[in-house]
Amino acid sequence: MRGIAARAGGWSARHRWAAVGIWVLFVVLAMGIGSAAGTVEVKESDQLGGETHTAARIIEDAGIDEPAGETVLIQSKDGSVKATDTEFRAAVDAVVTAVGKTGKVTDVTSPYDTKTISRDGHSALVQFDMRGDSDTAGDRVGPVLDAVAGVQKDHSSLRIEEIGGASMMKTFDDAFGDDFQQAEYSAVPVALGILLIAFGALVAALLPVALAVTAIMATMGLMSIVSHFQPMDDTASSVMLLVGLAVGVDYCLFYLRREREERAAGRDPQTALRIAAATSGRAVIVSGVTVCVAMAGMLFTGLATFEAMGLASLMVVAVAMVGSVTVLPALLSLLGHRVEKGRIPFLHPDKRRKSRAGGRPAEGSRLWSVVLRVVLAKPGVSLVVAAGALLAIAAPAVGMKTQNLTLDQEFGDSLPIVQTYNRVNDAFPGGSEPAEVIVKADDINAAEVKSALAAFKEQAVSSGASRGPVEIKLHDAQNIAYVYVPLVGGSDLDKAGASLDKLRDEVRPATLGKVDGLQAPITGQVAGSKDFNDQLAGAVAPVFAFVVVFAFLLMLLSFRSLTVAITSIVLNLLSVGAAYGILVAVFQHGWGASLVGAEGVGAIITWLPLFLFVILFGLSMDYHVFVVSRIREARLRGRTTNEAIKHGVVTTAGVVTSAAVIMVAVFAIFGTLSMQSMKQMGVGLAAAVLIDATIIRGVLLPAVMALLGERNWYLPKWLHWLPDLTHDESPEAVAPAARDDEGEPLRV
Repeated sequence: MRGIAARAGGWSARHRWAAVGIWVLFVVLAMGIGSAAGTVEVKESDQLGGETHTAARIIEDAGIDEPAGETVLIQSKDGSVKATDTEFRAAVDAVVTAVGKTGKVTDVTSPYDTKTISRDGHSALVQFDMRGDSDTAGDRVGPVLDAVAGVQKDHSSLRIEEIGGASMMKTFDDAFGDDFQQAEYSAVPVALGILLIAFGALVAALLPVALAVTAIMATMGLMSIVSHFQPMDDTASSVMLLVGLAVGVDYCLFYLRREREERAAGRDPQTALRIAAATSGRAVIVSGVTVCVAMAGMLFTGLATFEAMGLASLMVVAVAMVGSVTVLPALLSLLGHRVEKGRIPFLHPDKRRKSRAGGRPAEGSRLWSVVLRVVLAKPGVSLVVAAGALLAIAAPAVGMKTQNLTLDQEFGDSLPIVQTYNRVNDAFPGGSEPAEVIVKADDINAAEVKSALAAFKEQAVSSGASRGPVEIKLHDAQNIAYVYVPLVGGSDLDKAGASLDKLRDEVRPATLGKVDGLQAPITGQVAGSKDFNDQLAGAVAPVFAFVVVFAFLLMLLSFRSLTVAITSIVLNLLSVGAAYGILVAVFQHGWGASLVGAEGVGAIITWLPLFLFVILFGLSMDYHVFVVSRIREARLRGRTTNEAIKHGVVTTAGVVTSAAVIMVAVFAIFGTLSMQSMKQMGVGLAAAVLIDATIIRGVLLPAVMALLGERNWYLPKWLHWLPDLTHDESPEAVAPAARDDEGEPLRV
């Protein structure tokens, strides 16, 4: 037998204990070395490009640890009390005194000193910083929140609420801290439960999960090692777990199902294993390499978080792929018929009876046999109906709006702190998330620098970019000044973005820009969102081109068919387009949004479209390669094109359905999380996989292949120089002198 998969499977089956031992040693060493090496986290200065990156680098180089800022809103509930009234002043003094007594804060400022009083005079802000490391401020803010709550009890006619980096951190940790972790932990039991139903045997169900979990464990160690060259973050770890579980279970499922199928046909375990290695094993390698190429597309974004996600995903797919074609054959060889141990009563009784009777189970899925009969009888009609339906689903994607979600968009009104955030923004537009100008000069106290700062402060308001108050905080030792500018537009990122552009393009050049050698990058949430969007927009074309071109080349080399390569790309793009359409319809337009708790979001999180494209394009190739490989194999055996299509689809329907159900279930778990960005990711992935495994693979693919006939295997003469990466399945699986519908020798 030719082919890496066949040779790897054969070696592993002959050296079973060695193969298992090498895999266990690899996992242990990867985890041990990774734990000893530690993980290097992505720095804030490397997460974004543009001015946001420049500002973060200036702060980092200066060694300034910016504390977590907190704000207490004092506001008249009914508008009857003003900031000038005695009761209001007493409440402000009480807040200043109470938070100061906790010993947890510093630099407490009164609104009467900083002029942080709303235009209508009904709201004011007491501001202060948390002592200590800003990353852990959420753990220390509890006493401060209690002190503010105590003042609120004594002033019932006023609304006294705290908001800031530390209080939001604590609130979200309390509300959602275990949310994401529970979703990750529940993914494995869900996958195992579905596999139990699919296989009807405990041992057979445990194998895919065990392979996926060990691949994830090994990759965690490798991520720590690689992080010294490419820093990692928590997002990369979560994405790696999702992808690792999906492909790890899929690859093992493909392999194990084929081995069981061949044994059910009457072949001995060794022969069944050889055929599984040469067929499903090769499909796993082709699919794995294609997924790795798709994940590598994220390395072209220039964004550290995306690069970390891409590299982590690429590694876990490679590890799962290697494990599937090495340790899995060894385990199957060791287990033999014992892979059926732990049979669950009443599951698949018809197949067991036929197996005991010495007969062969009915070929493939009955449901898909019925569907295929209709599709193959009217392939043209099936193509038009299915493609039209998917294009209609994809249509809303034309008006997709992407942005970094604001606090109220991300969490809705379920938390009191979100309502506080909205009240602060209403009273002080942009005050909760001001633009930050990081001014670096040779001498921050030089006369011309002070004059430029004063002019910037004045023009920021007079230009209409801000309503004030504009605050300046000096760090004399580092010759750096922080200028905080509340942007007109507040939480409306479109309007706030226009104010930011005015600051960057008009106010800054006319003031700070006139001082030689002075740097003044503008950062903050709005600036970060804009810079992220700009950099991501520039990366979309290169990433899309890289993934599509290399996937096309891999399909061309793997199947030596120009037609298969083109159709695989078109079908995958259609699947991704449909996923985009569903996302926009649900989360942007609100159609059916209440079903997933997504009312009022109005936009798609910025990073999701590119992320979905890369992930879905890779995962879709799993099914495509597996199904087309089976169709090609059946054609090689001498079946007619339509018979080969029917055989390939119905015999793979069970494994594709099981794999898809697992993916949909795991992704749907993330669609239940409280954060809207996680909902969008979960719903988008789950919907796309469901569409891909049903409409794409069950209707469109067979319809297109039936219409193309022998042109499915077309390779122009000028491409015959391409290396032949096809394979001979095995002596048992390939019939000699296969001929096409016209009786000519078959070339596939």
